[in-house]
Amino acid sequence: MISSVCGMVAARAAVVHLGEWVVMLTVRGGVPNVLLSLRRAQRLVPRRFRPRAKAVFNRALPRPWKRARVADSIRGQAQLCESLGSPLYARLLEGAARDVEEGGPCWSVLETAPPAPPGADEALPLRFMAGVHRIVLGGRLPALAAHFPSAGGTLEGDPWPPFLEAVTSHREELSHELLRPLQTNEVTRCAALIGGFLTAAGLARGGLRVLELGASAGLNLNWDRYWYEGRDWSWGNPNSQVRFGSTFLSSPPPPRETVEVVERAGCDIAPLDPSSPDGPLVLESFVWPDQIDRFKLLRAALEIARRHPVRIDNADACEWLAAQLERSADGVVTLVFHSFFEHYLSDKGRRNLHALVASAGRRATKSSPLAHLRMEGGGHRADIEIVTWPGRQRQLLGAADNQVRSVRWLAH
Repeated sequence: MISSVCGMVAARAAVVHLGEWVVMLTVRGGVPNVLLSLRRAQRLVPRRFRPRAKAVFNRALPRPWKRARVADSIRGQAQLCESLGSPLYARLLEGAARDVEEGGPCWSVLETAPPAPPGADEALPLRFMAGVHRIVLGGRLPALAAHFPSAGGTLEGDPWPPFLEAVTSHREELSHELLRPLQTNEVTRCAALIGGFLTAAGLARGGLRVLELGASAGLNLNWDRYWYEGRDWSWGNPNSQVRFGSTFLSSPPPPRETVEVVERAGCDIAPLDPSSPDGPLVLESFVWPDQIDRFKLLRAALEIARRHPVRIDNADACEWLAAQLERSADGVVTLVFHSFFEHYLSDKGRRNLHALVASAGRRATKSSPLAHLRMEGGGHRADIEIVTWPGRQRQLLGAADNQVRSVRWLAH
């Protein structure tokens, strides 16, 4: 509907901010035609056309209102960072929002930001901050590094002047860095998924074949090489440097003593190689610089990944999975899993994914079971759910917050 309207109207718009952006489209001649909330309008547009429709809306906005819209997005991210324990990013993002409103260096970078890469979450403020963080981690911004704990700095003093200087002196590079998709498939998700892994492993006496969609660098595919410990249970490799403990608010399903992973593989549209010079730097740049525990965990997982490399194919998820599910092995459980992945798919893509897994499930047998483990959700909570075949049994295992700071298991 909206795409046809966009084709008929001139690219003229008026925007006011009344809690959300309201866009007035006008027909040629300036007669008001449609008054639509941008957010409500986007819900009326088929998902595959939304980037194009949004681009039309954005081009229609006068420059001051474009700046205000970007500044509003940055402030929203600043508030989120504050609530999630990153006062450094909260402070810098608030400064960046003011700078954008004034048309300063931050705006000169963000003004020309390309559309989000295909299949990627837009997350413009986080991609912008990751670009700066990447340069800091590369050792080229010592003045700003003094304020970034991830680079050996402290939270003392005012980080804004060196941050603004960094943006000013690296505008072109930062604009290019915005082409990178968001990379947030963190190893902490294993703490939320461990109950699902163990549930799937219990479906057959043989080994476990693990397939991840949206695998990034494949760190979560090494889940059995980490250590998990709750109040009254533990599982995994007790000598592992990747350790999860205080995350658990309750116990997961009873663990098996051992799990043999006979195959592990994943796919991603922008996979990262943990053994390359650039791969670890990209992953580290998306970790907020004052959250050192996350940094230590990531670096420990990267070291394990270098010792135990996993194949990650650069491929479309549904096409890749279809090929993987064409084969099965007697006595082996095939587990398909993903986390915070489905929102990158179109409506059709999600339907295709679930239809593909369900079709494979109908072919599953007791000696060759199939499991589909998902951690997906909106807002601040993600449900952890598993569906198993044969028999298509669905089970809600638990829930976690979006950064997996806490996990509560509902199934035992």
